[in-house]
Amino acid sequence: MKIPEIKRLVENHQLEELIQAEEDLVNEKDLDITVNGEDEGEQLTHIFAAIFIINKMNDDQVDFKTALREYTGKVRESIN
Repeated sequence: MKIPEIKRLVENHQLEELIQAEEDLVNEKDLDITVNGEDEGEQLTHIFAAIFIINKMNDDQVDFKTALREYTGKVRESIN
């Protein structure tokens, strides 16, 4: 997971584009947007994170850093 890539996706793409990219990646189709990552798994992680963060920012009226902190907290929690 690379935070600069997640931030780039949040800043440069609409939620609908990211949802479409997630669907395309899962269905092994070419993506209409560029998602950087070492492999498809990392690309999917970046897309999931960006979708979560955009939803959090919209739903709770918080900034990127706050939404990112919540996302990374959930990731750490799931690892433990």
